[in-house]
Amino acid sequence: MNSVTLTNSALERIKEIQQKENNHQKFLRVSISGGGCSGFQYVFALDDKTLEGDIEIVKNTAVTDETSLPFLIGAEIEFVKELGSSYFKVNNPNAKANCGCGSSFSI
Repeated sequence: MNSVTLTNSALERIKEIQQKENNHQKFLRVSISGGGCSGFQYVFALDDKTLEGDIEIVKNTAVTDETSLPFLIGAEIEFVKELGSSYFKVNNPNAKANCGCGSSFSI
């Protein structure tokens, strides 16, 4: 098992999406890609099909891949609602710096 966690707000948002789309197979895919203003960026997608090498973060709720997992160990994923926007956010203890928007980081 890994030590990536989802807050209650993130779990609730994923359940809302599953209910809204009437697809309880839908889950959150979290990955890391090169780029962004700080070097790496978080990529969030909704999916209903697992890929070879997927690693479950939370059963039937969220997955990541083998390459992204080392960057996410110890991280907490939350769903944030602010005036005019809502989004998934990663609180990552591995990040040495984050960009202002919070979607990219450096190690």
